[in-house]
Amino acid sequence: MHNSADFLNVWKMESASTLKVFRALTDAALPQAVVPGGYTLQSLAWHITGSINAIPAYAGFFPPPEKKPAPATVAEIVAAYEANSAHLAAAVNEKGSDAFLAESADFFGHKMRRGALLSLAIMHQAHHRAQMTVLLKQAGLKVPGVYGPSEDDVKDAKK
Repeated sequence: MHNSADFLNVWKMESASTLKVFRALTDAALPQAVVPGGYTLQSLAWHITGSINAIPAYAGFFPPPEKKPAPATVAEIVAAYEANSAHLAAAVNEKGSDAFLAESADFFGHKMRRGALLSLAIMHQAHHRAQMTVLLKQAGLKVPGVYGPSEDDVKDAKK
C-alpha cells in the first residue's frame, strides 16, 4: 500500500468479506476444529480480530492492543471485529500519509515499509478467513461467498 486511500478501499471490501464469514458462524459451531488441539472457529475469528490491530501497531499506527481472551459468542466477536476494523480505518485515515506509509518499521526483527505491513494485515486476515471457510463446511454451516459466489450461494440461488 502506497497511500491511505488505496488501503481504505481494499480494507472496506476485505473487512466486509470477513464479517460475512463471521456472521455465518453459530455459537454452537465455535469449537469446530480441523484436528484436536488445533485452531477452532472461535480462536481463528478471535485471532483475526486481534491481529487487524496488532500488525498495524508494529507499523506505529497506535499502541499495541491489550490481549484479551476470546469471547464466548459470535455476537461479541463480531462487535469486537467491527470496533477493531473501525479503529484501524480511522488510524490509517489520520496517520497514513504517503510519507508515513513509505517509512520502515520493525516487524519481528525485519524492516518493512508501513504500507507493506498494512498489506500484510489484509493478507493475514484473508489467509485465516479461508481456513474458517473449511471449518464452516465441516461444522455443517453454509459458506458465504467472499470473492464471488460460493457453492452454497449457487445452490441457494437454484432453489
